[in-house]
Amino acid sequence: MVANKERDIENITEFADKIKEAAEEKVIYTEHALDEMNAEDEMISKDEVRQVISEGDIIENYPEDKRGHSCLMFSYSSKARPIHIVCAPKDEYLGIITAYVPTLEKWENDFRTRRQE
Repeated sequence: MVANKERDIENITEFADKIKEAAEEKVIYTEHALDEMNAEDEMISKDEVRQVISEGDIIENYPEDKRGHSCLMFSYSSKARPIHIVCAPKDEYLGIITAYVPTLEKWENDFRTRRQE
């Protein structure tokens, strides 16, 4: 069992490296991501998204996503607010599927754990 857990950690680390490499090539935002980022109560900048990409942690992994392997990343921005992004690395770019400020309504205080419904 430990070997599988270690391999999962290696896979996540490799996937995080792939995300950073793809982001170095190009970052592309879906219309949904831009709509969320530009919502009046969100106003998330592309700099904040890049900060999550470079400093954030993968908190949920979606290897079977219909858009291709993707994940949910989390970090605090330089504005000291939590930011979540869902992204999917491709060979030529990193696709940003959505970006939002998580709320305590749906997330625990650590913003890494979903609240149980």
